[in-house]
Amino acid sequence: MMRVFFVLFLSFISLSIMAQSYESQKITATPFQQAISKTGKLDFKRTLDLSFKATGYLKILNVDEGEYFEAGDILAALETTELTADKNAKYASLLNAKRNVGRISELIAQDLSSAQALDLAQTEVETTRAAYRSAFYNLEKAQIMAPFSGQVLKRYTEVGKLESPSQIALSIASLENNWIIKVALTEAEIALVTLKQPVNVRLNNAGNVNGVISKIPASADAETQLFNIEILLPDVTKEYRLIAGQLAQITINTTVDDYVFAVPIDALVEIDEQGNAILMTLNDTTLPISQAFPIYKLDNQYIYLSADSRLSEMTVITHGWHNFK
Repeated sequence: MMRVFFVLFLSFISLSIMAQSYESQKITATPFQQAISKTGKLDFKRTLDLSFKATGYLKILNVDEGEYFEAGDILAALETTELTADKNAKYASLLNAKRNVGRISELIAQDLSSAQALDLAQTEVETTRAAYRSAFYNLEKAQIMAPFSGQVLKRYTEVGKLESPSQIALSIASLENNWIIKVALTEAEIALVTLKQPVNVRLNNAGNVNGVISKIPASADAETQLFNIEILLPDVTKEYRLIAGQLAQITINTTVDDYVFAVPIDALVEIDEQGNAILMTLNDTTLPISQAFPIYKLDNQYIYLSADSRLSEMTVITHGWHNFK
């Protein structure tokens, strides 16, 4: 009898020691939340190539690569001597054509000319007027004026270089609602994001800024099989002094309708042959038992278990579960 009592006493002491050597945690089922963390590159959503309408030698260049400008600034201008002379010559031809119409009209009044001659003279007026307008327009477009406030990305010309309409002189970009981050997502990740979804962005030289998903592609990249989304940075101004191509860290917080238990990875005993997670749990009698749960997802910190609709919370042993194996 004493021997049986002694064995029971040792068992009680053993269970008491084990109870003091483990830690448990009560976990409630919640909608699955996932943070997508990626590294992307800064870029401009849209850029604009500028060239001259007319042919001529570059005389003025007020900006260089990387410099900022304001809307309405004159960025570059051609030598206008020939263009001015051409405009004046076309204007003189127009005046002469108008005088010719007047002269023929007087001759018709004296029966010394014909209506056909008058029609030809009036046609000449319209032709020379069109030529004058074209010359005036070319002179007016002998300078490049900034259509918006922005930054010069590339300069393809030098003072004294012969410019033509087929040549790009400057490449520019607006800094307002034009900074984006290009990020590649997997097939599983692209299903979790939506247009206009907020994004947390971390820039090395600007800190944390707000972003929003502005573009989701309809198909994957043919080479990488990844989906390249765009994240717009609407609050960024030139004071941030960003540079296209620099890296940015982005975090997209997503939530789905699936309910899961987020169990600390330290609580995982093993994964069985069926791919289920084996955990030590506590039931109503606080006795540890080994149970298998289907795995929803794994990461470095948590193992997410699919929540049974009949079970809203569970208590798992997070540390010391090896004492009960």
